[in-house]
Amino acid sequence: MKLVTYKTSDQTGKLGLLINEQIFDVHALDQSIPNNMLSFLQQEEMGMDRMRTLEAKISNGQFEPDAMYAQANLLAPIPNPTSCRDGYAFRQHVEAARRNRKVPMIAEFDSYPIMYFTNHNAVQGPGDVWCMPDHFNKLDFELEAAVVLGKKGRNIKAEHADQYIAGYMIMNDMSARTLQMEEMLLNLGPAKGKDFSTVIGPYMVTPDELASYKTSAKPGHVGNSYALEMTCKVNGIEVSRGSVADMDWTFAEIIERCAYGVDVFAGDVIGSGTVGTGCFLELNGTGLLNDPNYAVQWLKANDVVEMEITGLGKLSNTMRAVDSDFSILALKK
Repeated sequence: MKLVTYKTSDQTGKLGLLINEQIFDVHALDQSIPNNMLSFLQQEEMGMDRMRTLEAKISNGQFEPDAMYAQANLLAPIPNPTSCRDGYAFRQHVEAARRNRKVPMIAEFDSYPIMYFTNHNAVQGPGDVWCMPDHFNKLDFELEAAVVLGKKGRNIKAEHADQYIAGYMIMNDMSARTLQMEEMLLNLGPAKGKDFSTVIGPYMVTPDELASYKTSAKPGHVGNSYALEMTCKVNGIEVSRGSVADMDWTFAEIIERCAYGVDVFAGDVIGSGTVGTGCFLELNGTGLLNDPNYAVQWLKANDVVEMEITGLGKLSNTMRAVDSDFSILALKK
């Protein structure tokens, strides 16, 4: 199934089922299904069973759509996740970033997966990303996949963790690199470099839809892996390409670490981390390493970022500048 959160007229976002480029208002068709994604996910297996029953009825032509996908005002599939974490799963990205700074690869990368918490209240979907002046000081995209958890758990072993995944999405982990690097000099963060926007969407895809893309995890790793091609274009020009199958640490292994000694919840969002070549920070560093005259690139106001992952759709955002001259970089003592 493909699930969206969308708006019609002045209504708040509501949960929709996407079938054949048409969106169906699930709560209007079955009032036992909540009108928002978080409440739906909190119903766990019971909610999924109800949604599949409704999907079958829709597919049999019993109901009319509420909106066409191409014209819909889409929000983040889950606009109010219970939390938002981001991983560091692609060795290629980490190796390239370290090499470009002329420092050795971190040996511990292969010992355990890591993640950080970002601002779950700044999660958004397709459309405009509003940025302050300091954000445009080396503004960057990060091409990622993400999962949404579909049930509560604690101390989940990796071999069972895929059962907790309700769906997959594209993630763009927006990054203000100057702010990020400034605060990480103090061995804390990322915080202000990340907390203004994390983009997910355009819809959530349940794991059964991806079964034909399933492939083996990397040697020594546990959990599902999918051969889903990932690309990013900026202003129509492709800048990044990779695959979800390039993840060294699987989502299952990341979930195992997230859930150790603590509850994870239906509605938690977890990103993969950046795919190799998946951000300007890496691309610029590689370019400069090979050519000192390389023309570095960062996102600017009105740039359009389009991310696409096989089976997960296309996520498009336009960078917008807030009309302000307020700078926290200028407040440094």
